[in-house]
Amino acid sequence: MASAEHGKKLRVLLIPFFATSHIGPHTDLAVRLAAASPDAVEPTVAVTPANVAVVQAALERHGASAASSAVKIATYPFPDVDGLPPGAENLTTAAGDAWRVDAAAIDEALTRPAQEALIRERSPDAVFTDVHFFWNHIVAGELGVPCVTFSVIGPFSSLAMRRLGGTLDGSGSDQQEVVVPGFPGPEIRIPRAELPEFLRCQQKHDRFNPRIQGIARCFGLAVNTFLEMEHQYCELYGRHGYAKRCYFVGPVSLPLPPPGATAGQSPCISWLGSMPRCSVVYVCFGTYASISDDQLRELALGLEASGKPFLWVLRADGWAPPAGWEERVGKRGMLVRGWAPQTEILSHSSIGAFLTHCGSSSLLEAAAAGVPMLTWPLVFDQFIEERLVTDVLKIGERVWSGPRSTRYEEKVTVPAEAVARAVARFLEPGGTGEAARVRARELAVKAHAAVAEGGSSHSDLCRLINDLIKAKEDAAAGGGTVDNSDV
Repeated sequence: MASAEHGKKLRVLLIPFFATSHIGPHTDLAVRLAAASPDAVEPTVAVTPANVAVVQAALERHGASAASSAVKIATYPFPDVDGLPPGAENLTTAAGDAWRVDAAAIDEALTRPAQEALIRERSPDAVFTDVHFFWNHIVAGELGVPCVTFSVIGPFSSLAMRRLGGTLDGSGSDQQEVVVPGFPGPEIRIPRAELPEFLRCQQKHDRFNPRIQGIARCFGLAVNTFLEMEHQYCELYGRHGYAKRCYFVGPVSLPLPPPGATAGQSPCISWLGSMPRCSVVYVCFGTYASISDDQLRELALGLEASGKPFLWVLRADGWAPPAGWEERVGKRGMLVRGWAPQTEILSHSSIGAFLTHCGSSSLLEAAAAGVPMLTWPLVFDQFIEERLVTDVLKIGERVWSGPRSTRYEEKVTVPAEAVARAVARFLEPGGTGEAARVRARELAVKAHAAVAEGGSSHSDLCRLINDLIKAKEDAAAGGGTVDNSDV
C-alpha cells in the first residue's frame, strides 16, 4: 500500500445525511479507514451538533480500539427551518417533523453553505459525501481534492431505480407489475404501488437526477456492500460507467468487536442468553418510517399468537400494547423501546429470524450475521431491496402477500393472523426458514471473508486509500488533476 508522506496523514472528511441509518455506516467506514491504514489515514465525521451523540454511539459499538479512537468529530450548524424545534436535526428523532428535516437536508440553498464553509475551513485531503449532498463534489473540485460518494444503498436497488426511471410513463394502474429492464439474474417484477414516489410520479429531474450526476462526476463511488452478495450488479455498475471508480467496501459494520469490548451489556442481550438456539424472531423496523397504531396492535397480537419467542425493538412514542398483552406474553417476549444494539442482537445464537423493513443497512447486517429474514418493507427503495432477499439471494420470505404501497395513506393493515402464520411457519423446525437459514449462513461466511485481510472488501478499501494517497501525492507534485468535478 502507498503511504502518506511522513508526518502528514491523509485527512479524510466524511459528511453523512441527517439520519441515523446513514450516520452509523459513515462512522463505521471512518473506523475501517483508520483500521486499514492507521499510519496513513486520519478520518473525521462531520455532523450537526444534535447528531454528535449518534456518531459517539456508533464509535462505542466498535469498542475501545485504536481505530475507533482515531476517528474525530467535526460539527457544522443545521440550517434554520421554520417549524422545526431546536435539536430536531435527525429523521429518526424528529418524529412528525421528519419531513422538514429531509426537505432541509436536500435543499442545496439551505444545507450547502454550512457544509462548504466546513470543507473550506478544514481543507481535507479527501471528502466522502453522502449521495444526498451531490454538491460537495463541486466544492472539493474547487479545492483540488478528490470527492468520493459513499452509498449505504447497494447496487441492486440503485441500478433497479436507475433502469426503471428511464422506462416508466404515466400510464398503468398502481397494481400493474413492471419489470426491471436489462437486469442480470432472475426477472425482477414489482407493482407500481411499491415503487419509490419519484418513479411513480416520474419526478426524475426533481430529486434523483442531480444525485446520479454527482456520483458520475465524483472521483469514485464507495458502496456498503460486498462483491459476493451482489456480484452481477456490482459488475454492471462498473461496466456501464455509472461511476469513474467503484469500491465495494462492506459490510462496514464488520468485524465485530470481541465480547466484552464494549461498555456494559444491554438487558436484551442477557434476555437472549436465556433463550434456545435459533428460537427468537427479532423485530425491528428501522429508525425512520412510521407505523400506524392499528398496525402496531395487529403486530403485537400476531407475535403473541405465533407462540414463538420474540425481541421487538419499538420506536413509537405514546403507543401501548393491548390491555393484558404483556402479562399474556410473559417471559416469551421482550419489548424494547428506543435504541438497541442491533449488530450484537443479530449475531446472538438465539436469533432465528429477523422481521425487517428491508432497510439497506439492516439487510446487510442480517446477511453478515447469517440470519434469514421475514420481509415487511415500508418506504422508498425497501420494496426493491426485498426482491434481493427473496428472489435473488433467497434468504427470506414475505410476511404479507396482500396489497402494499410506499405511500403511508395507501397502507393496508396486515392482520394479526397473517403475522402469526408467517412467524410460526418460518421458525418451525423443518419449516420454510431452515433452507433460508442455510443460505444466509453461507452468505455470512463470505461477508466475513470479504472484510478479512485479502478479501474483496478489504482489498477495495485498501485500493481506495491508495488511490486517494496517490491523488494527494500527484497534486503535491503538480503532476495530476482531480477528476471529480466539471468545474
